[in-house]
Amino acid sequence: MDIVGVLVALIIGAIAGWLAGVIVEGAGFGLLWNIIIGIAGAFIAALLFPRLGLGLTLGGGIVGAIVTSTLGAVILLLIVNLIQRLAA
Repeated sequence: MDIVGVLVALIIGAIAGWLAGVIVEGAGFGLLWNIIIGIAGAFIAALLFPRLGLGLTLGGGIVGAIVTSTLGAVILLLIVNLIQRLAA
């Protein structure tokens, strides 16, 4: 992956993480963690969605990548919130 690919992945991760933080209220962790959560959400979506029969992406291009990554990040944030509630 070249530098442009890395920058695009970081931007998509940042947008997806921010959107997931907005969707799951009170789950924003700041810019760096939102990027990490967005990128992790993309991996979760890439692994989970094909097993559920949803296809690899929910659309094409950058918008599809953002939507897919956001959904994966929302799943991740819901799991993290659940673990935090059970631990408390």
